[in-house]
Amino acid sequence: MDQVGQTKVVGRLAPSPTGRMHIGNIYACLAAWLGVRSQGPGGVLRLRIEDIDTPRVVEDADRWIMDDLAWLGLGWDGEAVYQSQRADIYSQALKLLESQQLIGGQPLVYPCFCSRADIRAASAPNEGDGFIVYLGTCRGLSHQTISERLARGQRHSLRIAVPDQSDEPDATCRFDDLIYGPQSFNLPRQVGDVVVRRSDGLVSYQLAVTVDDLATGVNQIVRGRDLLRSTAIQMWIRHHLQPQAPGVQYAHLPLIDGVDGRRMSKRFGSPDLGSLRRDGWSARQVLGVCGWLLGLLQRPRPASAQELLDGFTWNTLAADREDRQLDLSDPNELTVSDVKPSL
Repeated sequence: MDQVGQTKVVGRLAPSPTGRMHIGNIYACLAAWLGVRSQGPGGVLRLRIEDIDTPRVVEDADRWIMDDLAWLGLGWDGEAVYQSQRADIYSQALKLLESQQLIGGQPLVYPCFCSRADIRAASAPNEGDGFIVYLGTCRGLSHQTISERLARGQRHSLRIAVPDQSDEPDATCRFDDLIYGPQSFNLPRQVGDVVVRRSDGLVSYQLAVTVDDLATGVNQIVRGRDLLRSTAIQMWIRHHLQPQAPGVQYAHLPLIDGVDGRRMSKRFGSPDLGSLRRDGWSARQVLGVCGWLLGLLQRPRPASAQELLDGFTWNTLAADREDRQLDLSDPNELTVSDVKPSL
């Protein structure tokens, strides 16, 4: 694992302003906040508004997010950083990647002319985390073919290549997760060549968050377990941007499912902070449910973020890392159960 050599823990809250936050988002934000604040006054918690995917951004959602975080008492340090204002920094990072080659001379970054439909049709079913392993259709195109297609203005994305063979020395990414323990991902077999710039010209999530974490010195990353494989490709990108960068601690959280069995999501209309606040939920009630989901309370009772700091440890989640299923229909009769993670 990349170990954090510094005494100061630097974490981050990284919401996407695609709507109001729901319980699953707050649960992750609370865990990130506790991970930093439990380290004492030396810890730093950044706020990053991940609005790089501009077509999905909802007007004023950033303001709602910051208001909800303040209402909950989950304060951050310094000014919020907006990804939409960092296009030049991402462009410089992409140019650095484009200047590099894999062992054997293959470009590290190459154009991909496949459509989403092409990729879905050629891909095997994924493992439940939404991650589709690209089969490398465009990786072997000749320089002449690429030049001709680019000259015709053919729409394309840019992908970062991973090692060609599964048995190459750097083909396997390993890290120790604070909750899920030792992790190992074979990059060519389990991750594949990932998009770093989309066909619409926007840089990808994988590149943007890696650049931002490096730039702000983040050394503790807390997020859902559905991003375990994303961590592997981000470590690969990180290695090529700053080979000597300090290490990072990772904590991937069990997911929260609704009563319908689907992961809590804005896309699926999960109850959000706006509706919960309108229904009379207090900040202490919301935090109490999230603290309970994190294993810090024996039952969902009102609690403040400061109260949840007492006795906080990642070991609590590591001891019970199965996904949770939550019924929010009645705050006075909440039920939760464990469901097996599809890992």
